[in-house]
Amino acid sequence: MPRSNRPRGRKSPDNEPRDLHFLMAGFRRTENRRGIEYAVQPISVRAATKPYTCPGCNQRVPEGVAHVVVWRVDSVMGEQAGLEARRHWHTHCWQIS
Repeated sequence: MPRSNRPRGRKSPDNEPRDLHFLMAGFRRTENRRGIEYAVQPISVRAATKPYTCPGCNQRVPEGVAHVVVWRVDSVMGEQAGLEARRHWHTHCWQIS
């Protein structure tokens, strides 16, 4: 009988249930731009399920494309208002902004 190189008894990562919060937790970082503090949350290819318009270039961020979500941490109207005003950016557009 030929030998199998595949481990037995383990589930494939593709078969495990995925929670979006679980996938994104821990990757968030903060960045300062021109004296303003922003939260930057990377979105993976798998989690990018809707199209958005990038405020950096006004072009479409299609579904299935990795990108970042950015919002102000120190919003004048409070943290919740900053989160509600979040925007989806192409990673490159955010890096050069």
